[in-house]
Amino acid sequence: MTDPLDALEKSISTLRRAIRDAATAGDTERAGELRAQLRRAEKAWDTLIDTGEPATPPLWPEPQAAPVVHGSRLPAREHVHRALMLLGTPAAPKLIVSVHEAFFSGELSASKLSSLRRDEERSYRSSPGARPYYLCPALAHDLLSPVRALVTISTWPLEQRIIGPLSQRTDFLTGTVGVAQAVGSSGEAATPAAVRLLWRLAATIPDAIVRSASGLESAPDPQRVIEAAQAELDVHTDADRATRAEAARRARKSLSDDQQLFGSQLHNVMRLQAQRA
Repeated sequence: MTDPLDALEKSISTLRRAIRDAATAGDTERAGELRAQLRRAEKAWDTLIDTGEPATPPLWPEPQAAPVVHGSRLPAREHVHRALMLLGTPAAPKLIVSVHEAFFSGELSASKLSSLRRDEERSYRSSPGARPYYLCPALAHDLLSPVRALVTISTWPLEQRIIGPLSQRTDFLTGTVGVAQAVGSSGEAATPAAVRLLWRLAATIPDAIVRSASGLESAPDPQRVIEAAQAELDVHTDADRATRAEAARRARKSLSDDQQLFGSQLHNVMRLQAQRA
């Protein structure tokens, strides 16, 4: 089981890097929001140190609800980072763009993400660690090869960036919770695009949307969506985490630092297959 202090320390470190990046981009509103999250995390750390009270932290930091903010002058990678932080999970370009359009300003296209991922890897290999975070592909749990269709953030733990047989569903549910939290925190200020996105996501979750006797659906209630998504997550989470944790252990033993971010290339995949034969 993950140590509570370790989980909080990872969250604090991630938040500090995000604050630095927001400050560098000149986004004072986002930096202030992140600083508030950091203060809460540090207070929780102090409480745990003082009391020694056991806790059961998540395998990775919970996704944070994000309000609508202005960021049209920010680079595309920052737009992607914001969307992924709201979701808290690996995501496909189409979903990333939908989240960006629903909650943030500025332009972002799925085609831009394709070239952006290549640029991120080139930047890392030319100067590792020069940026506070990198956008990188998710890793397949079996061969630890890159899953090109899914984007993650390098500061996330390996367990969060690995995709197992149940991960796409659990990530979908977790991302839906993040969207519902963001819509709920926006209240009446939630944009029509945000409500439509929540509706589209919630439609595939049992009991997330109320239907009348005539079959008509009411607007999604964020809290109901969260509860319905969490109910299904409770069924799959333990098995999914076990798969991801085992794959992460293998990755830490067999992959270099850059491979843990961008995946094992073909010759390494073939070597792993030979070792299993």
